[in-house]
Amino acid sequence: MALMNSWVTSANSADHPFPLNNLPYGVFSTETTEPRCGVAIGDMIFDVTAAETDGLIALSDEPLFDLPFWNPLMEGGPAVWAALRARLTALLAEGSDEQHKLEALLIPRDAAELHMPFAVSEYTDFYAGRNHAQNVGTMFRGPENALPPNWLHIPIGYNGRASSVVVSGTEIRRPWGQLKSPDQDLPAFLPSRRFDIELEMGAIVGTPSDGPISVQEADDNIFGYVLLNDWSARDVQAWEYQPLGPFQAKATATSISPWIVTKAALEPFRCDAPDREFALLDHLKDCGPMLYDIDLAVTMAPQGNAATTIAQTNYREMYYSAAQQLAHHTTSGCPMNVGDLLGSGTISGPNKPERGSLLELSWGGKDPLTLDTGETRSFIEDGDTLTLIGAAKGDGYTIGFGDCSGTVLPALEDPYAR
Repeated sequence: MALMNSWVTSANSADHPFPLNNLPYGVFSTETTEPRCGVAIGDMIFDVTAAETDGLIALSDEPLFDLPFWNPLMEGGPAVWAALRARLTALLAEGSDEQHKLEALLIPRDAAELHMPFAVSEYTDFYAGRNHAQNVGTMFRGPENALPPNWLHIPIGYNGRASSVVVSGTEIRRPWGQLKSPDQDLPAFLPSRRFDIELEMGAIVGTPSDGPISVQEADDNIFGYVLLNDWSARDVQAWEYQPLGPFQAKATATSISPWIVTKAALEPFRCDAPDREFALLDHLKDCGPMLYDIDLAVTMAPQGNAATTIAQTNYREMYYSAAQQLAHHTTSGCPMNVGDLLGSGTISGPNKPERGSLLELSWGGKDPLTLDTGETRSFIEDGDTLTLIGAAKGDGYTIGFGDCSGTVLPALEDPYAR
């Protein structure tokens, strides 16, 4: 597929993240409008809520866009998803007969505030990138015991907090937690000193299920993808994680990018999972290319300074796809809901510049990074802004997600002061 031209001329650049080929879904507001559904096209946002009100989009007897999130559209099912994409493409394509009606429904993106694009029903985070798991396991257990015995057979995950999921740009407060230093006999309650990020992708469930579903059914049920940053207090995690795994270390915040890139927009970028060391059991076996060729990067900007790119990798490095993660989630009979969010787990490549967390990049703090400013970092300092960037490169076009960023604020002086 080549670049599809739009009458919104800013969308017709090979490097622009929001061409007609993309049409990602978000929620925006302006000084004069309440939050509403919109689609990114070039440097503009197309007001989908207003288009439905004006009769330019009519997909259902009931309104789908009168609420400031995309869950009602998801609930309409894949046929409605496809119908909306076809209608938007026709409206915004070069030569559209509706252009004169639509121009008034375009809002400059730089004049809009972006909000959470969907209501998160529940949130599950996985540990499904082999390079990351190998690195972390090597740090704590040595290379011979880096991967737990189950790791090559199932996508390991834990249930997180839907209430912690925030949109890009939300400031992140450094958390307090119970820490236990190796040289101390007892723990102490202190601000986290090893605050970190995890470069991930998030898959959004668009079709509910009740009972086990296959990998193919799981792939069919995924509506779209976002960038996801799983903020992690490593020192809290080290003390609390045995025997039940992450808890408060992961509960501070999870940031997502503001635009949902639909599965349909990513179809040209599908790719196969890596070779398996052990054949997966039948209910988890690959049934086609389920990963995506999406370039990813992380930047860090100290307060008042320019950003340094500290990592670059690709989503194809994952060992398990989102479809396999979702299928595994349902094996117990666990119902899945519209708006459920699945974090991929940290995405790291085989080489140091491709590691998707500061824990790996600084090797647990033993090998600090040097930024372009000359400053060094082992973990995040107050005032640092961390940004995740993702884009798939097509034939003369780019499919982007919008940045996923957050600035870390100092810990509260007294978390219990009222």
